[in-house]
Amino acid sequence: MKNPRITYFISLIIVIFLGIISRKIDFIPLCFGDFLYGVMIYILTRIFLINQKPIQIAIISLFICYSIEFFQLYQSDWIIAIRKTLLGKYVLGQGFLWTDLAAYTFGAAFAFIIEKKYIKKPYI
Repeated sequence: MKNPRITYFISLIIVIFLGIISRKIDFIPLCFGDFLYGVMIYILTRIFLINQKPIQIAIISLFICYSIEFFQLYQSDWIIAIRKTLLGKYVLGQGFLWTDLAAYTFGAAFAFIIEKKYIKKPYI
């Protein structure tokens, strides 16, 4: 493919759609949405850092996910107001959970494995 960013972007849109749907369907566990969040951050990182190795993308995406999760421990009026908005709720989350870290790890690892196994040379 001439421009792999297009493929990653389409994948990103699909993952975001699945993540939103997963929050609307009651029988899907909440951790599945967090898993997809880890996948989404991996893909988003890949789009911006297309020339990096997959392991570097995995590490950077986990750093981003963990940072956002630990940032949820910070409770100030202005950040709480942002978290009450729809976009703020989806991007920043509501509260810190250790299980979210595990879900992000599995999500990023899943994206890493899929990329390594099925995409021969994703970076230019």
